[in-house]
Amino acid sequence: MPPEAQEKIEELQELQETAQQVSEQKEQAQSALNESKTALDALEDVDEDAGMYREIGEVLVETDYESAYDDLENKVDSLEVRVEQLEKQEERVEEQFDELQSELQQMLQGGAGGGGPMGPGGPGAGGA
Repeated sequence: MPPEAQEKIEELQELQETAQQVSEQKEQAQSALNESKTALDALEDVDEDAGMYREIGEVLVETDYESAYDDLENKVDSLEVRVEQLEKQEERVEEQFDELQSELQQMLQGGAGGGGPMGPGGPGAGGA
């Protein structure tokens, strides 16, 4: 197997690991977003004069309705942005993976007969 093909395989493996990490981060962010949205919906059914507490670490601290609502709303907004960013990152990684996989297939099918330039070159090499 030509060294260029081996490099592409290693890059594919790295991209696969990156894709896995991004996917896990997205799942965690989506879960936190769903949880926060549920809490925000539940908060809308609570009387504004009700005693409220928020968890800070392992301590409950008294808070008022408006602060609790604003904090949750900000958290939801922030998590929505985070999930969107992770989705875009996931798409980019998938595109890179597909491109790299295609390059590797062309390299292997095109025959490793040495007809092409040696060394790092070709599409996606990023040189100039």
